[in-house]
Amino acid sequence: MKQKLINLIRNAATRAYEKGDLPSKAFPDIEVEVPKIESHGDFSTNLAMVTASVQKMPPRKIAESILKHVTDPDNILAKTEIAGPGFINFFVNIWSWYPVLNKIHKEDIRYGASDMGDGEKIQVEFVSSNPTGPLHVGHGRGAAVGDSLANILRCCGYDVQKEYYINDSGRQIDTLGRSVFLRYKELLGRRIQFSEENYQGDYIIDFAKEISDSKGKTLLDPDEETSISYCAQFAAERIIAQIRQDLTNFGIEFDNWFSEQSLYDSGKVGAVIDHFRDKNIIYEKDGALWFKTQEFGDEKDRVVVRKNGQTTYFASDIAYHMDKFERGFERVIDVWGADHHGYISRVAGAIQASGFNRNRFKVILIQLVNLLRGGEPVAMSTRAGEFVTLSDVLKEVGKDAARFIFLTRHYDSPLDFDLELAKKKTNDNPVFYVQYVHARISSIARKGRERGLDHITGDQKAMAMLKEPEEIKLLKTMARYPDVLKNSAKFMEPHRITFYLMDLAACFHAYYNKHRVLSDDPLLSRGRLYMVLAVQKVIRNGLTLLGVSAPDRM
Repeated sequence: MKQKLINLIRNAATRAYEKGDLPSKAFPDIEVEVPKIESHGDFSTNLAMVTASVQKMPPRKIAESILKHVTDPDNILAKTEIAGPGFINFFVNIWSWYPVLNKIHKEDIRYGASDMGDGEKIQVEFVSSNPTGPLHVGHGRGAAVGDSLANILRCCGYDVQKEYYINDSGRQIDTLGRSVFLRYKELLGRRIQFSEENYQGDYIIDFAKEISDSKGKTLLDPDEETSISYCAQFAAERIIAQIRQDLTNFGIEFDNWFSEQSLYDSGKVGAVIDHFRDKNIIYEKDGALWFKTQEFGDEKDRVVVRKNGQTTYFASDIAYHMDKFERGFERVIDVWGADHHGYISRVAGAIQASGFNRNRFKVILIQLVNLLRGGEPVAMSTRAGEFVTLSDVLKEVGKDAARFIFLTRHYDSPLDFDLELAKKKTNDNPVFYVQYVHARISSIARKGRERGLDHITGDQKAMAMLKEPEEIKLLKTMARYPDVLKNSAKFMEPHRITFYLMDLAACFHAYYNKHRVLSDDPLLSRGRLYMVLAVQKVIRNGLTLLGVSAPDRM
């Protein structure tokens, strides 16, 4: 419908120029939007205002000239009007909305999909938690955003690969090994000094017990660094295995798991450092090696190799992001926690220094999750190791509720996640509110089949029975879905799908509470059943992109 109106407006503007009513044929891209106020029509364009400087005419005069030359061979329009400083508002005839039902039923699971991405190769890297402890609820929100975004981009024609970057090298892994080794020594009766830098969680003690049971006292005999290295590898492997399982339970499968250590084993980190030293982008100062990130937009230069010869995380991040672009990705999207905000400019600078376009690099920052129970905050302390894990949340509320609620706010805003609300089987729970529409329509369809109403098709006479305001609103809302999906991909905002589904669910609930789908009128029943089955398909398509199930019974 929107594209039809754009063509109609473009043709009218061209005719206005050809007839001498407009002085210039230079028209910008025509934008048609749905007005926020329903009384302003079904669609509106600001073309008259944005072209006023070129036409050198008042916007309302331009609008009058355009409307004068509008032809409507398909009888789409009920009326038009000029509003405010020069908006052109369009009111669409009821019957012009009926074809959306045929489109939804014909395209089915592909309704809303597009080829806007034209096969552009995109990598979405998300979660990438250090394998030093279990995933917590903050990781869950990042996982939901990253996975849903990848689904949305794929649906819009992009070639997407999902990747998890395993930080299995460096100081944090060494700290993990030392933490486990100290608990291991403690279990064997040795006195230890356990500092705040060490990892505090009970899972550290559990790993130490496993090692003690399998190795006995043998790790006390070799040199301590060898034992620490063994403990680090032992713990990291188990944590990664648990992370994989948690993510599988959360409905997420990565296309690739990339090891940071592999960058060192392959010599890529060393090669990158040598390459930038040769280009004088990495230089030596005070015994350390520094990257000239300030020349590429960062607030200061950054250390890549410390005085003691140890590389920083930044060194491997440079090699990693070079590797991403060398693998042929045209765009790279990283999903990070909000505390990594200061890290963006240095990585973007390194990408630019590497000869790649920094604008092809995008970081999505995920704000904090405030966990609540019945409106009261749930205490979480990562320092003491007493935090609520993603696994805990999934066991309590399930995958569907967790994923949907994580996406009920824009990722750049903090999110309140109420565990009790997420478990409710009422309309107060947003995921129940949406899923119930799908289940309710399944129930209606079953009853319809009992009445002999199966194999429902797009009967023109049956669709013509759809005249109620609530029915037309449902049709208009379903017609918006492809645009919502495109904008969700364009702006990389999965929550747009969540908001849309809640809006569509609200329209259905309002309709269902006022009108009977199945009645004594067979023609009306067929029309309404055809319509609600279309609603069900759109609900299912949207939920699928969010990684949420569409149940037939609840």
